[in-house]
Amino acid sequence: MLEILSLKHTVNFLRHALPISIMSAVLVLGSLVSLATNGINWGLDFTGGTVVEMEFTNPVDLNALRVQLTTPDSEGAIVQNFGSSRDVLVRLQVKEGVKSDVQVKSVMEAAQKVDPQVQQKRVEFVGPQVGKELAEQGALAVLVALICIMIYVSFRFEWRLAFGSVAALAHDVIVTLGVFSVFQLEFDLTVLAGLLTVVGYSLNDTIVVFDRIRENFLKMRKSDPEEVVNTSITQTMSRTIITTGTTLVVVVALFLKGGTMIHGFATALLMGIFVGTYSSIYVASFLAIKLGINREHMMPVEIEKEGADQPPMMP
Repeated sequence: MLEILSLKHTVNFLRHALPISIMSAVLVLGSLVSLATNGINWGLDFTGGTVVEMEFTNPVDLNALRVQLTTPDSEGAIVQNFGSSRDVLVRLQVKEGVKSDVQVKSVMEAAQKVDPQVQQKRVEFVGPQVGKELAEQGALAVLVALICIMIYVSFRFEWRLAFGSVAALAHDVIVTLGVFSVFQLEFDLTVLAGLLTVVGYSLNDTIVVFDRIRENFLKMRKSDPEEVVNTSITQTMSRTIITTGTTLVVVVALFLKGGTMIHGFATALLMGIFVGTYSSIYVASFLAIKLGINREHMMPVEIEKEGADQPPMMP
């Protein structure tokens, strides 16, 4: 399979590196502006609220239930199936001056209009303080992951390659967050999990390319850095096509058929796979070239043996 998908001739990927890098810079800048002005649409996991799980006797029409949930106490409720078409999860935001018990009662009254035999299975309340702590811990988790990755790549690669990989990771995270900010998509714990998955996916793709670049710098002694990078990307393209393709099949299936519960997770992965794949080429590799990477930087450090500078002893 790898031989079938391998490319016979080296593709000049870096021919379009400059305009795509400019596009990436614009995306990052736009994402930062959106995050600073619009912020993030935090989900109930971070803002706090009430969760009500109910079981209906028959498959329920969610739109009909949403129509009933239009009272001031339950306005803005998020309604979604949970497990099966008979199980429904209702999420309610914290409303000033309205107690959680009142909101739950309003939800049950609305549900009984749809199905008088509906049963309340679970009620959970997440306070705003808990949500704030989850948001802080989530941001800390992403930051710690990036720091650990930075330490890892700095030991594994020459600093120019390490800087390129870290820049690509930051690029992927910022652009993915920017999409959620621009379109005000709900950001909950599943999206945070997807964001951390994107970090690992992007790093893996970059390391595969950089390993081949390091090998080819030692083999292709007369080639310039751009030719080495183009050759390395071409050689790893079969792996990228197989990995990205199979991953996309699963993620697209989750996005289309996975339901509302993991829709944000699938959205984050879709964005991350797309952005992470091209950033390995047009952010990480191109930045390493601009920083002046060459064959001499890839050569192993020679360790001088003790006494090597002394003249040989006469017999």
